[in-house]
Amino acid sequence: MLNMNRPNDVEAYIARAEADAVKIPGLENVRPRGIASAGVIGGGTMGRGIATALLCAEIPVTLIERDPATLERAIAEITSIIERNVTTRRMSADEAARAIKHLTTANEIEALEKSDLVIEAAYETMAVKQDIFSRLDRIARKGAILASNTSYLDVLEIASSTSRPQDVLGMHFFSPAHIMKLLEVVRTSATAPDALATAISVGLRIGKKPVVAGNAYGFIGNRMLAIRRHEAEAIILEGVTPDRVDQVVENFGFRMGPFRMGDLAGLDLGWTRDTSTGATVRERLCEAGRRGQKTGKGFFDYDDQRKPVVSPEAMDIIAGLAADKGIARREWSDDSILDRMVLPMIDEAAKILAEGIAARESDIDVVWLHGYNWPRHTGGPMHYARTLGLDTICARLKAMGRTPSDQLRKLLAAPQERQ
Repeated sequence: MLNMNRPNDVEAYIARAEADAVKIPGLENVRPRGIASAGVIGGGTMGRGIATALLCAEIPVTLIERDPATLERAIAEITSIIERNVTTRRMSADEAARAIKHLTTANEIEALEKSDLVIEAAYETMAVKQDIFSRLDRIARKGAILASNTSYLDVLEIASSTSRPQDVLGMHFFSPAHIMKLLEVVRTSATAPDALATAISVGLRIGKKPVVAGNAYGFIGNRMLAIRRHEAEAIILEGVTPDRVDQVVENFGFRMGPFRMGDLAGLDLGWTRDTSTGATVRERLCEAGRRGQKTGKGFFDYDDQRKPVVSPEAMDIIAGLAADKGIARREWSDDSILDRMVLPMIDEAAKILAEGIAARESDIDVVWLHGYNWPRHTGGPMHYARTLGLDTICARLKAMGRTPSDQLRKLLAAPQERQ
């Protein structure tokens, strides 16, 4: 048995977890489809990153973007990243020249009619994605893999807009997509085995750590992240400041706490003024024009170097919502803050396993290590849970007023299994 407290054993566990993640039952004798070219739909941050990752692996890319200014920025950014790879010796000058030469751009998706793989990285709404996939269905060649980079949406519902759901799956990259190692490959009940094998193969080819996830809201990583976000936004109404939460989480080993991360991503993702009710901290911040780093203010204020500083205005908004909701504010220890940020996520992970959304505990660890920068020295959330033990986790959940789920109790009461 691995000693969870020794660094070498933790590294051995992670290496084994990464190897196990691509061992998918039923795919042992399945041959991936050939991928000689790819299309990427969307020239925004994610589309640019995905295109760059493919190009750096010598996969020719056709990038589709309707807006001329966005397309121009995308070409400049992709070229700049590849050229920097030469400076940092990640690529040779010849490799970089070939990568840049392999980039083709167009304004309409009809240019993707010969692509072997198409990855959609457009606006995160079902209507937009279904429209794109319906159009792809009409023009893409037979046998092409049609992938969505959706972060949360139902991939089978996206696939329903096509006549070929067997060729549709999720390829969820993490920003910046040319750097972050995780690739969540989302299989639906209709996804063909060789389509799944192809997505995994492409992920490995471009240097990612693929993990197969079932088709459920948020898949593996973002479903757990939603729990942490809920807890984080609840605890600041109960007396903990955003800067202290971030400091505790970063002291645990994360590179960035939930509130700095939220500000970086943008607080208005999924928010509109027309539908805002002012019922959450995020809604009230957005209503006040505090939408994250891009507006210079969110949970924090930001200077010209984007350094976060505590914001009196944000603190007043938080205190006002707490008062409106009648939430009592109290003192918190650092340990209790950390438990609130981590243990409910672990409980949710046990449900993800029980539902078959993740195949094994270690897959969840790979997701969080490579997609969310979970502190490596702990081995990942499930490895950390095994280190703490069932009794400790249950006691701490009860201390925060939570009832440990039956799925968590059952999982941690049994020895960890490999599949």
